[in-house]
Amino acid sequence: MSTILQQTNRGFYCPQGDFYIDPHRPVDRAVVTHAHTDHARWGCRRYLAASSSEHLLRMRMSPDAEFQFADYGETISIGGVKVSFHPAGHILGSAQIRLEYRGRIEVVTGDYKLGSDATCESWQPLPCHLLVIESTFGLPVYRWPEQKSVFDSINEWWRENLLQEKCSVLYGYAVGKSQRIIAGLDPSIGPIFCHGAVEKGNDAYRKTGVTLPKTIHTSTAERSQQWAGAMIVAVPSAHGTPWLKRFGKTSTAMASGWMAIRGSRRRRSFDRGFVLSDHVDWPSLLTSVEECDPETVWVTHGYSAVVARYLREGGRDAVSIDRWHRLGQDGEDSGTESNGKEKSA
Repeated sequence: MSTILQQTNRGFYCPQGDFYIDPHRPVDRAVVTHAHTDHARWGCRRYLAASSSEHLLRMRMSPDAEFQFADYGETISIGGVKVSFHPAGHILGSAQIRLEYRGRIEVVTGDYKLGSDATCESWQPLPCHLLVIESTFGLPVYRWPEQKSVFDSINEWWRENLLQEKCSVLYGYAVGKSQRIIAGLDPSIGPIFCHGAVEKGNDAYRKTGVTLPKTIHTSTAERSQQWAGAMIVAVPSAHGTPWLKRFGKTSTAMASGWMAIRGSRRRRSFDRGFVLSDHVDWPSLLTSVEECDPETVWVTHGYSAVVARYLREGGRDAVSIDRWHRLGQDGEDSGTESNGKEKSA
């Protein structure tokens, strides 16, 4: 039984400190795991987050909001609760939130992944009594290929398009995925252009000290720009819109964990699909639980019931709490998060 976190229809609540973690609705004080809008909600009065997420959060939140930032590992006491942020490996500034109160430790991972990433710090295990994990890809079918091989495939596709005098258009979530993609591109192949939403994210990453290859906002390109051989990194919502027509002959691709499922690329009319996710796959999810070794696991987002059942069969005290997450969206059950989670996958 948790003695620090409570499940409410506004999100995880800590009564001792009177704050919410990744609240679903505006609250007085929000402690946020990362800057994606399904975790950092507009309208809260005060935000506490990891220092490296500052530029991303300020880019997305109201200028009237109050911010407080803490470095990874730094402890802040709120109502006697020791709060600290630790790398989650999801995107720049993403954090696991560790709470300690009267000897008990509870950890909310937020969205997370294991392994290396040139654009953010790597996840680290945090031993605890209660671990709250996500299960966006919580099925055995989801097993990510080695990152280098994915980037090699993307660059090979780009070179092939260059030889065919095509423009390459690669889709990824504006903040996090796109910058990870850009960091893995080979700029010797050709120029890299970005959709406006992606370029805003690039700017925030660079301000935080992340090195990325040179990119150009598509709207600043010369009228005489020859798009054949160029790489365009864009948001998925641009697919199939008139915006694409200016680039002439194109080959389109999507970088997402959903591309691991046969048929996903075909249903969405992409020419190619690259399996690249910023969430844990099935083996990494199980590894993270073993390394943190909690007494209790709360599972949310995605396939939570499947993961909780599997953990229970292995002897863990685990429960699915997805119902609370869904109820918190707009006060009613909204089902799966096809608009939010698919984009950030």
